[in-house]
Amino acid sequence: MLNQPPAPGQSRGAGQENLLLDYVHRLERHRQDRRAVHVHLSGLQIQNRRDHHMRIAGSTFENLVKLMLAQVFILDNSDLIIIYKAQAHDEVEAAVIKLRFLFSDDPLVLEEARTRQPLFCTWYSLDREYDMLLALAQKMVQDEKDRRAASAEQTARNSRMQAAKPKGAPFTPELLHRVESSLGQADLANLMRRQAICAMVGKAPPQPVFHELFISIADLRQTLFPSVNVSSSPWLFQQLTETLDRRVLSMLNKHDDRTLEGDISINLNVSTILTPEFLVFDDNVKAGMRGTIVLELQKVDIFADLGAYLFARDFAHDRGYRICIDGLSYNQLPFVDRERLGADLIKLIWDPSLTEEKDKKTESLRRIGVTRIIMCRCDTPSAVEYGHSVGITLFQGRHIESLIQGDPRKRGIRARPRP
Repeated sequence: MLNQPPAPGQSRGAGQENLLLDYVHRLERHRQDRRAVHVHLSGLQIQNRRDHHMRIAGSTFENLVKLMLAQVFILDNSDLIIIYKAQAHDEVEAAVIKLRFLFSDDPLVLEEARTRQPLFCTWYSLDREYDMLLALAQKMVQDEKDRRAASAEQTARNSRMQAAKPKGAPFTPELLHRVESSLGQADLANLMRRQAICAMVGKAPPQPVFHELFISIADLRQTLFPSVNVSSSPWLFQQLTETLDRRVLSMLNKHDDRTLEGDISINLNVSTILTPEFLVFDDNVKAGMRGTIVLELQKVDIFADLGAYLFARDFAHDRGYRICIDGLSYNQLPFVDRERLGADLIKLIWDPSLTEEKDKKTESLRRIGVTRIIMCRCDTPSAVEYGHSVGITLFQGRHIESLIQGDPRKRGIRARPRP
């Protein structure tokens, strides 16, 4: 007695593909007078593959199953495979015609009628085509394994993304007002961070070219409003960063801070470059040092008001500053023309996918100008290896910082003031 699969009309579930394969194996010595039909319901439009359609499709063969003349397998991809005794061929063919009529408006069935190609179903005679059916069953098992693995990976990825999302209360205008009041009195010196942008050539240790100065938003949030999700309102967060810009400039304007002697980059909003605070900052910078100060601007901020950016860029260039477009992924490069935007540098975010279709991507990066690219977020040696392979020599990230800390000649460089 061969194994009986779940009754037709049952909802699809795990194991139908394995049951099919097991059933086909058991048929190896019972091929004579056995036939099969594979109904390609997976080719139908998604609205024709809902659960009630599958129940109707499965129940079409119910009488044949009760008479032990057929076995029906409803696969996870919506396909049906019916294995039956040859004596029931007319009944099975009539049931398939009924199914074809049920889905007669679907493009798959219409295309089959137009081309006279067997698109809706495939027939097998097991005495001659057993090996073909066995190969199909094996492929179905493997495809289902692949689908489940992909689904599990997507679920895990979604869980990681959900876990990474900032949690907390919404960021409201009232809260922004309180935070801005606090920022006016808070000492932000402990939240100021420095990270080196280094030249790296061959096996030589990293040589700092300049240091990025920035306020750690994560630390600021933990200090002033730990229970608030600052990302919940992009516009309020933008206003917060503009307030932080002014506070950073105020800190840098202190005459006892020798940072303004150059070799630094500062994250600013475009609008900040046009404020009185920036003019005071500019007055405090030694004229010969402006060429060693880089102003880092976000792509979203640039395109939010392109006119304001162009005005701010011309002003900054006239004063001798350099412009860097921060935080670009490779996929965004076609939409950000560095030369037309008049930017001196761009920061390209390292991603392992850069190694895919490498020749094509290398050509794209070289059109931009690899000497104008800073590879940022380099947390592993592979980022530097890739950068070197395409000609990039400027790098920034945790891995670079660890190399600097490991070099006794540069240890402590982040904390030591410039002479």
